[in-house]
Amino acid sequence: MAQIVLQNVTKTFKDEEVVKNLNVTIKDGSFTVLVGPSGCGKSTTLRMIAGLETQTSGDIWIGEKCVNDVPPGKRNIAMVFQNYALYPTMTVQENIEFGLINKKVPKEERKKLISEISEIVGLTPYLNKKPQYLSGGQRQRVALARAMVKKPQVFILDEPLSNLDAKLRNQMRTELIQLHKRLGTTFVYVTHDQVEAMSMGDEIIILNKGVVKQVDSPMDIYHDPNNTFTAEFIGTPAMNIFKYEDVRGLLPNVGDQASFIGFRPEHTSIQSNALTHDDCLVIPGEIVTRETLGAEVIYRIKSKVGDCQVKTFLSTVERDSNVFISIPYDDLYFFDRNGERLRDVAVGRKTPFVLEGV
Repeated sequence: MAQIVLQNVTKTFKDEEVVKNLNVTIKDGSFTVLVGPSGCGKSTTLRMIAGLETQTSGDIWIGEKCVNDVPPGKRNIAMVFQNYALYPTMTVQENIEFGLINKKVPKEERKKLISEISEIVGLTPYLNKKPQYLSGGQRQRVALARAMVKKPQVFILDEPLSNLDAKLRNQMRTELIQLHKRLGTTFVYVTHDQVEAMSMGDEIIILNKGVVKQVDSPMDIYHDPNNTFTAEFIGTPAMNIFKYEDVRGLLPNVGDQASFIGFRPEHTSIQSNALTHDDCLVIPGEIVTRETLGAEVIYRIKSKVGDCQVKTFLSTVERDSNVFISIPYDDLYFFDRNGERLRDVAVGRKTPFVLEGV
């Protein structure tokens, strides 16, 4: 196991900075997920840790060692790729064994390691098969086994589940979580899928345009976002965010710093008439679409503030198109003009504010 520290790490391609002055610590033994939209720099960061890319400036530490000049093969890292990168002419056993042979591990020790790892990932019955006769999930397990057999300090996984169907992705997520608990090794996992990030990681690093937007636990990121990017990126549906100008006068005593106001879709209630609510912002609107997803119903509502999404559980507004949504003051988020969170904003009035008109 090993802690990973990136100090002032920058990566420039031609004239474009794709990673900008990155300062993060990946804890020893953690399951850390790098997440963000395409082009945010997450895979580049992963490749710099692995030594497949050289940072333009800054230092990378793995354990107690600065690895700036250490080649990939000597960083004691195992990498699992999106496309598995298996040798098609080799059997499962030969794929797993290949790296051990290169490291000149004795035959008996190789046999013991392969047997042990194959049992852990459920590959024992398939050791004599070639990759073309395996399912996507089985191929992914071979790639994992090939990494595990090296017993590295760090596992690096670059969108390893993106080629699998939804059901298999769910299954493999569970298996990876269990595998991490069993091995206790540092896992660094890259994905653009927030569901993977939230369900698998014990710590999440959110990147956008090469800049870290927040590093925190999944629940802290969800309930306590530092900025509008994090608030809108994490959550399904995303947080509703509007210009504060559109509700100015309805929420007094919040100061002059607030430029945006937000609320989570599930932090609302929805009804067909304007009931009196203490300590709530009430917005009338018109239901545009309704998605029924089993126990959840997601509405898109058009209002004077703008379009917003509302999520309800085990209840459906079937007939009414004109409705009122209410949001408790305690569930409102405020942000400044740069999208940074304002944490000391308090709504001072104790009677409901109703935004009139659709």
